[in-house]
Amino acid sequence: MRIIGGDAAGRLLKVPSGLGVRPMPDKVKLAVFNSLGDFVVGGRVLDLFSGTGALGHECLSRGAASLLSIEKSAKHARYYRDNLEASGLDASQVELRVMDVFTALPQLAASQRQFDLIIADPPYGEKNVGHRSKSLAQRLLDDPHLPTLLAMGGLLVVGHTRRDTVEIPPAWQERRELKHGDTVIRILAGTLGTA
Repeated sequence: MRIIGGDAAGRLLKVPSGLGVRPMPDKVKLAVFNSLGDFVVGGRVLDLFSGTGALGHECLSRGAASLLSIEKSAKHARYYRDNLEASGLDASQVELRVMDVFTALPQLAASQRQFDLIIADPPYGEKNVGHRSKSLAQRLLDDPHLPTLLAMGGLLVVGHTRRDTVEIPPAWQERRELKHGDTVIRILAGTLGTA
């Protein structure tokens, strides 16, 4: 796994062995950032389920002004910090919180934090035929705090598996859907007055 664009392009990122982390494939990452274009430049980024930092560090490499990453696993957070150091990116632009995303969201909302870009590639859910998705991606889209964290004109990027049919709640409007293999990436805008 590597950073594919910007100042740190080509820098390799370490990932722990096993199935605990599922990094977004480079082809999918390239499609996402091609779709975003220069939107990342100068932006405040919130990286949820950040794992070892691949998406957040990609944003920094491409000119994001700041990055707040949320990762529940202390082990993955150690890899995150190592990858940030190895990338040569400015660590002063980064805040890493080792905590559960669904605990962090109301805290961020209470402090009135806002972000230009929110990215989330959570662990995949199960196939949901005949019932509403219970995946982390669906929980995230349903969370009432998330829309308040998106600045005016901001975007939310959410990944999920093709077998997980998520519903887009009224708080979100889909701008684009990208598909590659088993991965679906949705790029959404907020519809609320605060988004």
